Amino acid sequence: MILVTGASGFVGGHVARLLAERGCPVRVLVRPSSDLRGIADLRVERVFGDLRDRESLERAVAGCDAVYHVAADYRLWAPDPRELYQSNVEGTRNLLEAARRARTRLVVYTSTVGCIGVPGDEDSPVSLEDMTGPYKRSKFLAEQAALEYAQAGLPVVIVNPTAPVGEGDLKPTPTGRVILDFLRGRMPAYVDTGLNLVDVRDVAAGHLLAGERGRPGQRYILGARNMTLREILETLARLSGRTAPRVRIPYAAAWVYGAAGTAWARVTGREPRASLDAVRMSRKKMFVRTGKAERELGFQPGPVEEALSRAMEWFRRNQYC
Repeated sequence: MILVTGASGFVGGHVARLLAERGCPVRVLVRPSSDLRGIADLRVERVFGDLRDRESLERAVAGCDAVYHVAADYRLWAPDPRELYQSNVEGTRNLLEAARRARTRLVVYTSTVGCIGVPGDEDSPVSLEDMTGPYKRSKFLAEQAALEYAQAGLPVVIVNPTAPVGEGDLKPTPTGRVILDFLRGRMPAYVDTGLNLVDVRDVAAGHLLAGERGRPGQRYILGARNMTLREILETLARLSGRTAPRVRIPYAAAWVYGAAGTAWARVTGREPRASLDAVRMSRKKMFVRTGKAERELGFQPGPVEEALSRAMEWFRRNQYC
């Protein structure tokens, strides 16, 4: 039996689907309130629990040979930032401890490219002080916990996906929102930033490769193509027949917009369209090198254009735009 956390989410849903398609017995940890549309058609065992509930994790892990811990509180703004630390840091520790007690053979932990020193690779120096905002800081601390358990003997392999795109982005993710805002005509301008895009299907395949070939205690970047935001928007324009924005917003103007939106969000409790942390993150181009995953795992991501096309079609078909 293989346990997948976060299966109701974007990446976790694709990991659970790929495991099920390969004939693996899959158990998914979900909350009673989880949106299960993405995995409704899968033949998987569902168990209810929460990363903050240790007893529920012990029940979920029991009898499992492997654990894919994909779940995370992925918000660049939250009314109470402590919630991100409770789920991402303490929740990860709780799950790793449950896996240790159950003597699980393998844990694949899903970190993020945000924990990588950019531009760079898995060996680029980076510290907690380099992390912008509660989300990145909580994921960095969670990754450190995973490394600690690996050093103590638990076979933990870490993967660091970049910015996945494709179908099934229910919430959607921040990258999915860029695609959706473009389709809705709500992106009249752009900032000078950059991302590494990757097909979400390739990210799922990379998780399984990490489980099969990854070395415990090692990190593997799962990415494909470094692109500036302008290049991403021009690609979306070419694929959709729409017009890409031509105006570039100075960082100072974006900072003021983010600061005002974040201040108003504290009053209303509603997520800002662009939080100040998101603007601060945009100052760095998240460009990375993926050679280690290619060499050691055999990771071979495909072109991102196909994934972008599937993402746009999925948003349209599901009436997001």
